[in-house]
Amino acid sequence: MQNTPLRSWRTVGTAIAIASSSSLLLTGCEAPLNLEAVRQVSEQSSKRTDFYQSMVRNDQVIVVTGNDGVLLTSRDNGETWKRQALNSTASFLALDVCPDNSFIGLTFDNQVWQGNVQGSLWTPHPLPSQEQMLTVACAPDGSWWAAGSFTTIQYSSDLGENWNETSLYEDAIINNLQFINEDQAIATGEYGMVLRSDDGGFNWDYAGYLPDEFYAHTSYFRSMEEGWVGGLNGFIYHTTDGGESWEQMPTETNAPVFGFIPGSSELYAVADNATVLQLQGPAWKKISESDQPLYLRTGLLMPEQRLLVAGGRGLLFDLELPAANAASKD
Repeated sequence: MQNTPLRSWRTVGTAIAIASSSSLLLTGCEAPLNLEAVRQVSEQSSKRTDFYQSMVRNDQVIVVTGNDGVLLTSRDNGETWKRQALNSTASFLALDVCPDNSFIGLTFDNQVWQGNVQGSLWTPHPLPSQEQMLTVACAPDGSWWAAGSFTTIQYSSDLGENWNETSLYEDAIINNLQFINEDQAIATGEYGMVLRSDDGGFNWDYAGYLPDEFYAHTSYFRSMEEGWVGGLNGFIYHTTDGGESWEQMPTETNAPVFGFIPGSSELYAVADNATVLQLQGPAWKKISESDQPLYLRTGLLMPEQRLLVAGGRGLLFDLELPAANAASKD
């Protein structure tokens, strides 16, 4: 499988889509069909038909997943990418790294895929629930967790061989689940719902509600007390009391917010229209200059003041951060 380099763009704030460099234009029956160009496009690691959803890393490899079973890996901090073929065309919804550096990913057909440390071997494990699962997380003890519709949460402590299930029996979707530590976890979802667990995920209770039943597309909690959620219209809410109360923060965008990218001290958000935001004091400042009508959904903070982000239509790019505001990276 061919590795495709990710070009490093050193103009601050400029978003470039890394997709197929060749295009096929049919203008009539006499237009030649350039089969070599088609072949080259098919060998590209990143394609215009890709819609990336999740990006995570361990100490060896970065993994990016998306629609139709798309899975890319990079062993050189995003400089080059390898496209992997899975025995599935189901779209990936979420991805996480376990304490042993293995990976788990959730696909739309309710399967949890286990990836080895190198990200080169992936094995599916079917979930037992009839409810649609939408997010996945690996707990600090290595157990696997999935959550989704009807406030359903499933977990496995034996690498997907057996599953247990719990539910709050509410007709609402959980689409974000994060473990803060071995005992504490936070989940957010439909109707502004915020849930918490203080016993490792085995029991859940309501921590609070977002204003006006705000639907949280994405959430990130730095601790059980402080967290952020993002969603439509560029809205980002902040809590410092574990979700009991929320304050809307100023943002320099009206685009839907789809993901947060944490650093050691900094925090970034990605949104529609190839938008990248940085938390600067009490507000979110736009640090990207592109207005492409393509969403960004996921990313990682990289060495050398770089932010690697991915989204729709093969949008996978390397953003150089302003030196004064760049976060440190181990």
